[in-house]
Amino acid sequence: MAKKDKISIIIPCYNEEANLQKGVLDKVGNFVKDKPEITEVIIVDDGSEDDTPKIIKNQYLPKFKKFKYVRIPHQGKAGAVITGIQKAKGNIVLFSDMDLATPIEESEKLIKAIKKGYEIAIGSRDKKREGAPIIRKIMALGFILIRNFLLNLGKIKDTQCGFKAFERKPALEIISRMKVFNPKQRRKTKGASVTAGFDLELLFVAKLLDYRIKEIPVKWRHVETRNVNFIKDTLETLRDIAKIKWYQVKGEYRKNPKFQITNSK
Repeated sequence: MAKKDKISIIIPCYNEEANLQKGVLDKVGNFVKDKPEITEVIIVDDGSEDDTPKIIKNQYLPKFKKFKYVRIPHQGKAGAVITGIQKAKGNIVLFSDMDLATPIEESEKLIKAIKKGYEIAIGSRDKKREGAPIIRKIMALGFILIRNFLLNLGKIKDTQCGFKAFERKPALEIISRMKVFNPKQRRKTKGASVTAGFDLELLFVAKLLDYRIKEIPVKWRHVETRNVNFIKDTLETLRDIAKIKWYQVKGEYRKNPKFQITNSK
């Protein structure tokens, strides 16, 4: 990595009025203001229908000079994160959920790993997932079994923590290969969409491209949110896993002549 790294933080949001009222962006703004290497916080609004845009524009953009606001047509969390990566100017990009279930201070652990030579660093939650409803824990276990059966992600234990950092060039390379969450095709969705399939395809392609991934334990607390719909998100995730497997079987992930896929380490 360069001696003078520049870091971009990406925060996707959709109807986040409740979290904004809790002061989550104040925590982010106060954290980054005295850190010169963090040059921008890109808040990507995924077509919010509440007062999220008004609150961000009127209260936060004037207050925190590093904040940038981008609004896109509604297409789910994946589209918001991809947009943030494409617009980021830093050579390190980190994305975090708006609810700050993982405190923004934990970003230092991931950034440290990137500076040590890993192309990707991902947050990993405690297996106990303290505070999470029992049904969510059961669903998480079922998801892990299906994921491990259909997709080979090696020793990665937690693919779904919404706290990940990348070198920007590898991140752009990865999203250019994605098929289920193809950045050139707007994904149609209704309501909140936080399907786990995005993180899975992201890491699946990263493994195919032989990028070095560091999984790092981070603090995490369960935050209940209206943006999670157990039934809808589960069905979307199962569909996306099936699509990822189908594209793999067809060899679609290897059809980019710019990059050569090698076996994962």
